[in-house]
Amino acid sequence: MTRLTIPKTYKLYIGGKFPRSESGRSYEVRAADGAFLANASLASRKDARDAVVAARAAVSGWAGATAYNRGQVLYRVAEVLEGRREQFAQEIAASEGVSVADARRQVDAAIDTWVWYAGWADKFVQVAGAGNPVAGPFFNLSVPEPTGVVAVVAPQGEASLLGLVRVVAPALVAGNAVVVVPDEAHPLSAISLAEVLATSDLPGGVVNVLTGSPAELAPWLASHADVNALDLAGAGQLEWVDLDISAADTLKRVLRPEPGVPAASLDRVLAYTETKTVWHTKSLI
Repeated sequence: MTRLTIPKTYKLYIGGKFPRSESGRSYEVRAADGAFLANASLASRKDARDAVVAARAAVSGWAGATAYNRGQVLYRVAEVLEGRREQFAQEIAASEGVSVADARRQVDAAIDTWVWYAGWADKFVQVAGAGNPVAGPFFNLSVPEPTGVVAVVAPQGEASLLGLVRVVAPALVAGNAVVVVPDEAHPLSAISLAEVLATSDLPGGVVNVLTGSPAELAPWLASHADVNALDLAGAGQLEWVDLDISAADTLKRVLRPEPGVPAASLDRVLAYTETKTVWHTKSLI
């Protein structure tokens, strides 16, 4: 007996749930040869606002978790992704038009990226923090803390999964919450990754995924007063100078567009932190 396959419905990921766009809109995702693959939700301005609200509600709990716990959760993401490696490889191969072998290499690189950043969770403070010499009987300590809610435009047009992971993972290391707009043309692995996050002990709202048009969503995220930082890694084809100006109105930190897929680096972790300096008297005895 022949059975019908069940096509996957690709929704948004907001606050730990998978809603459709409040607008009811969707768009067709096509393979490199033009064949229809799936419908994905087309996020709206209202969806972006909902995602920021969810991120703001989640950031204090995530930032308040121990560094060791954050590292465990990020490592768990790698474990779950490893278990679904073949699904992601097939999805990427169909969407991006690359060979399955190349798609597997991209998935492997994404898994390794999660592990690499997980290892930094309980170490970056020692590298970036400092005990400062001062003229007086005081301890003076500088410690990096999370920025808060980070809005991200992921790299567009290449390595959809790896590009997404390399802009989301470093923001999570320090305890930030993320609202990310993935690759518009190849969004399927982003929602599949959201399913991984939802089953990896990552609290709901810490990562929110808005599939759709970066040109439509980025201006609202740049001007949103409750977004603390803006990563324009994949905004090179947008009017990113205008986004920069909008972000300046609310004093957001902005990471400028960069070509290709960003490399994994400690600098990307520190880009999402603010330095707190503490003075404390010390005994002269």
